Amino acid sequence: MLAAIAVASYSIAACAFLLLFILLLLKWRGRRHGAVLTFACFVTALWAISIVYFTKQGVPAALPVGILEMLRNAMWSAFLLGVVNASFPTHTVMRLKISKPTASYASIYMLLIIAAVLSYAGFDFVDGIAGSMSFIGMAVVGMILTEQLFRNTPGKARWGIKYACLGIGGLFAYDFYFYVDALLFRRVNVEIWTARGFINAFAVPLIAVSAARNPEWSVGIAVSRRILFHSATLFGSAIYLLVVAAAGYYLRFFGGDWGTVLQVTLLVSAIVLLIAVLFSGTFRSWLKVSISKHFYNYGYDYREEWLNFIRTLSVEGPQLGERVVRAIAHLVESPKGILYTSNGAEQYVATAEWNLTFRSDPEDTDSALCIFLKRKQWVIDLQEFDADPAKYDGLVIPEWLRNFPQAWLVVPLIENDDLFGFVVLAKSRSKITLNWEVTDLLKIVGKQAASYLARQESANALAVARQFETFNRMSTFVVHDLKNLVSQLALLLANAEKHKESPEFQKDMLETIDHAVHKMRGLLQKFNRDFSTERSGRVLLENVLERAIASKSGGEPRPHLDIRASGMAVSGNSSRLERVIGHLIQNAIEATPREGRIDVRLMEDAGNAVVEIADTGKGMNDQFIRGRLFKPFESTKSAGMGIGVFETREYILQIGGRLEVSSRPSEGTTFRVSLPLYGYEEDKMLSTT
Repeated sequence: MLAAIAVASYSIAACAFLLLFILLLLKWRGRRHGAVLTFACFVTALWAISIVYFTKQGVPAALPVGILEMLRNAMWSAFLLGVVNASFPTHTVMRLKISKPTASYASIYMLLIIAAVLSYAGFDFVDGIAGSMSFIGMAVVGMILTEQLFRNTPGKARWGIKYACLGIGGLFAYDFYFYVDALLFRRVNVEIWTARGFINAFAVPLIAVSAARNPEWSVGIAVSRRILFHSATLFGSAIYLLVVAAAGYYLRFFGGDWGTVLQVTLLVSAIVLLIAVLFSGTFRSWLKVSISKHFYNYGYDYREEWLNFIRTLSVEGPQLGERVVRAIAHLVESPKGILYTSNGAEQYVATAEWNLTFRSDPEDTDSALCIFLKRKQWVIDLQEFDADPAKYDGLVIPEWLRNFPQAWLVVPLIENDDLFGFVVLAKSRSKITLNWEVTDLLKIVGKQAASYLARQESANALAVARQFETFNRMSTFVVHDLKNLVSQLALLLANAEKHKESPEFQKDMLETIDHAVHKMRGLLQKFNRDFSTERSGRVLLENVLERAIASKSGGEPRPHLDIRASGMAVSGNSSRLERVIGHLIQNAIEATPREGRIDVRLMEDAGNAVVEIADTGKGMNDQFIRGRLFKPFESTKSAGMGIGVFETREYILQIGGRLEVSSRPSEGTTFRVSLPLYGYEEDKMLSTT
């Protein structure tokens, strides 16, 4: 039974030192003391492996084991001696010199090793006294060097080496105890020898922590809090299960008829309890705080915390406000919280909650709490305020905050030196000292969270503005078309008194009114659908021009249609194409005097259908054409909206066409619309093949 425990004990020690050896080897940067430390871990791992091997063979006290143990002791002592001589070069008080002390320790060690080798070779003195005394001497040398290292290290620098001193010194101290016991009783205590592997394994995390703190002898490794947290959890769970297993073995052995039942009950209950503890948020919080407090100089791994904070704010999931509360609460192990932001009405209201439902009153922006947060930008510790209100000059805690369940901290969210909002957190799961490090971190993340919330608020405002812009743009086009229809009807009404008896005028009037009704119905439907839903297809261009000119027949001068190439079709939406060409015709009518002329020509040019709208009106100069003609909401007409030409160009470009204009002041204007013929490219490809 003890042999199996010994194999497990030294196997754990071997695995632990091998893991540390690999970490040191991967991160080694050529430093001398780093090499010695790495080799010491490797030799210790070999020593533990040799014990496991020879124990299984039934020969635990073999010569190779003794030689590896001597080498192990020598390497750890060499490491300590090297650090004592070379560490902290600016502090020379009580610093050992390299020559005499090193030579003295080397001489002593050589004598001890010779005595130990002679003991293993059979030249022992009285019943193994020489061998025991040799290993006792090595342990004493190791403890002396450990004490020298710790004592000669300045107080401010001891945080970097104290755990290494504790771990390595613990190895030598246990060896001293083990060999003194063997010397006194003239035999090896098997229980003490069996536990020796566990004791060696315990030293590994202590040495690793000191290496992570990176003093001058360090090889630059960094043991993260996450690894240490999971390692501590795993190690604690293993110890717990070993104790439970031992208790179960005892119950089964001495429990009689109830032994097996009691053993199974104990094991199942212990496993359930372990799972409950491991999944307990309070336990995990306590362990994290304890690790940061006792193993690290700073309370946070800032790189890891910052990455987690940004990751929490950036991932998809709950609303941003809830993620902000959760990210800030995580830093202080708080289980719940609530976010307050401005509602635009001179008040801060609760906009997001995490792990609670709490109805609170709005907080006015000119209240004592908000003024204090904006002016001081402090993290308010409500417990500290209750104990000493004088520290928070001018602060008055509102009644709703007093009713907040387990209220603890108020974290301001500052954006451009203004109070964007604040987060109220509940008391943490484990005891956390609110020192400068914690408050500074909360201030920084508060500003970062405020920037995220402000950006989201701006994005929401921009989205709303774009929706209004889309609606306003659609409304503008509709109003523009309505204006044209009103102009036609007004012109029709003005000519009705003079031509009402004319059958031809009556026919044109009915056609114009019918066209206006259809156009108005179509415009009303635009409010229920987006422009992008208009279907495109094959459109016969001469029919579009005829309808567009017919709709303008009430104006003077009347446009003349000249179809030089018939049967040409283009790809587009018939009503939309009619509307945009109608804009150009309407502009020509409004810019041309009654005695002028407007010609609408349809022709073909190199696979394109070309529509020319030429008038003899006022014309435009080059500066107006370049800077204002195609710009929306720019118009020279008193009643114009400046949207017709802009819409025309946008749609012509959308269906693959081109719009050109040539004009001279007082001479007239010509708009040239070029549209690719429907199926022209396909026909061209077929003809070439």
